[in-house]
Amino acid sequence: MSEPAAPAATGDFIRDLIARDNEAGTFAGRVQTRFPPEPNGYLHIGHAKAICVDFGIADDFAGVCNLRLDDTNPDTEEQEFGDAILADLAWLGFTPPEPVRHASDYFDQLYLWAEHLVENGLAYVDEQDAETISAGRGGYGQEGVASPYRDRSPEENLDLLRRMRDGEFEDNSKVLRAKIDMNAENMQLRDPVMYRIRRRHHHRTGDRWCLYPTYDWAHGQSDAIEGVTHSLCTLEFDSHRPLYDWYLEHLPLPGDRPRQTEFARLELTHTITSKRRLARLVADGVVDGWDDPRMPTLRGLRRRGYPAKAIRDFCAYIGVTRTNSRHSIELLESFVRRELNLTAQRRMAVLRPLKLVLTNWPTDAVGRPVVEEVEVVNNPENPADGTRSVPFSGELWIERDDFAADPPPKFFRLSPGREVRLRGAYFVTCTDVVTDDAGDVVEVRATYDPASQGGNSPDGRKVKSTMHWVSAAHAVDASVALYDRLFTAEAPGEATGDSFDDLNPNSVELIADAKLEPALADTPPGEVVQFERLGYFAHDPRTPLLFHRTVGLKDEWANIQKRQGR
Repeated sequence: MSEPAAPAATGDFIRDLIARDNEAGTFAGRVQTRFPPEPNGYLHIGHAKAICVDFGIADDFAGVCNLRLDDTNPDTEEQEFGDAILADLAWLGFTPPEPVRHASDYFDQLYLWAEHLVENGLAYVDEQDAETISAGRGGYGQEGVASPYRDRSPEENLDLLRRMRDGEFEDNSKVLRAKIDMNAENMQLRDPVMYRIRRRHHHRTGDRWCLYPTYDWAHGQSDAIEGVTHSLCTLEFDSHRPLYDWYLEHLPLPGDRPRQTEFARLELTHTITSKRRLARLVADGVVDGWDDPRMPTLRGLRRRGYPAKAIRDFCAYIGVTRTNSRHSIELLESFVRRELNLTAQRRMAVLRPLKLVLTNWPTDAVGRPVVEEVEVVNNPENPADGTRSVPFSGELWIERDDFAADPPPKFFRLSPGREVRLRGAYFVTCTDVVTDDAGDVVEVRATYDPASQGGNSPDGRKVKSTMHWVSAAHAVDASVALYDRLFTAEAPGEATGDSFDDLNPNSVELIADAKLEPALADTPPGEVVQFERLGYFAHDPRTPLLFHRTVGLKDEWANIQKRQGR
């Protein structure tokens, strides 16, 4: 079964909504979106979908999409993360317009609007602690308990708010809450907190503020300030929309009121995307950092060799829906494999080497094995990539799994008395083996057929296996990392409630003594090549001659589809 083709962006419920808005003259036909990540961590595969939606929809309607860093929590935010977000966006193929926006750009206006709500009796200062406030909000089906400070006069609340702003009170001793409805069915409307006192140094505003807005207070108002028309969020913000609208309805906005619309977030099997849990993987040493190739961060996927285009095509294929679902990671890998099949150069590498000696290979006048150059195609999918010369001689490395002294049924690779083809070179026939004291094979001996140069038989005889190889005298030593799923369960933590219960203790295998053909020594950092018969491998951008397996050659997604009868 062929791998899925990525469609061009077509109609979905959000694009249909915007098209109707434009037909009706809503927002005067203008379309503006925004991508608003918090600079408190690195972007992951889930963000990739949001990026493709936010920027893609704006592009489809000749609109604009801002990047706005939601830097409202100085406890967790760093400039490093903001810089990383910009770099990841650029790698994925999106360039936001200048300047990059920040929620902190609007702290002054947000505060003035908070005073506006206080003056109109729509917000109040609460002196209860966080636990009491949380308990007082009640729960679904339970009534809330109004704060004893809820009915203070606007004048008293305004005085307290200004003193909070000026740093007169201790951290967390007071908060500003919107005065909405303590018995609303939607818990978000039960007098949500708007501001907290926190004496923290902010990486952009320094020590100017000790009063920081919550996300819900800053989000919609930042959209309004920027002129966003369509605020696109994932489904977990569905219950926040009435609060988003309430704030906007009660403020003197400078222009149109933006509208929030929610879509399904991206979840993958065998994967977690919670920033808190990803941070725990790093802190606990389960992975080697945020760019570990097993991580679903864009940095990890890039280091592993995932092409940005494959991620964009995958996001286009799964589309924009209203229902959350978990997509098979094999589907994403199928897009990676398809893209790399078209673009990756082919090379030969032996991961678990076994010596193959050709006993009838010619020698020169001083008894040294002759070295011959064989021509091998770089990429059969792209003839324009041409061929390359690979050295071939009488001592070679082959994969240990490609030889069996006592072959099982349907084993067609090298074994005593059997003839195989060496890729682009010759037919060879195994004649003998050398074993160590434990009886393990340490060397295979064979003869080659000089008439089969180029891997072709002049008499038309057939062989059932073609094997890759590397000349022993010319081999480049390298390390190769092979990866399995980081989590064994399709939905990590679903059975026990803790995703870490499903960690795979064998998610990586490091091979330290792989043998590569000489051309691989010149592979640019970050480039992906196909190790013939083994899979696609990315040259590590930081460590020379360390290759990460990106994906294998096997079309696992097609097999899943076949088992499901599709």
